[in-house]
Amino acid sequence: MTDPSGLSKAVWTDADFPQMGWHDSRIHALAYLEDDDPPPGRLLLDLDYIVRWVEPARREKHFTFWITPATLVFDEAWDITGTIGPLHSSLEIADLHRLDPPDDYPSPLWHVEGQEFDLKLRARGFRQYFRRSPQHVDRQVLTLAQRGGLSFAEQPFA
Repeated sequence: MTDPSGLSKAVWTDADFPQMGWHDSRIHALAYLEDDDPPPGRLLLDLDYIVRWVEPARREKHFTFWITPATLVFDEAWDITGTIGPLHSSLEIADLHRLDPPDDYPSPLWHVEGQEFDLKLRARGFRQYFRRSPQHVDRQVLTLAQRGGLSFAEQPFA
């Protein structure tokens, strides 16, 4: 699948990490889920993923964006730490880093660096599900109607 946004597939994993970028992606909701077994559980983020920034046309002054709602899932997430605030606006990701393990455990350290928040966790990897086709919009975030509300669905668009 290839569309005007440049998105080539509807599910990406940590194997695609070098090609991905989360700068200015808005987090709408975050959840930690445990199955019937004890931890580690799963960390899920409901976000608007900016697939592509579009340079302004010659007479235009502002960028436009191809954006899709996405569910970012870290399986077997543990050692989750972070800070939030003070909040004066929404949670926006500045960058997502994959760091070498600081100990003998093989899971990398993931650092979600944000504007007004910071989140670190250990997880073996991630999957990111793009839930709708990317939309070309003039702001860096979708409305709730454009994104279909809040969701942690792990179902890619067809």
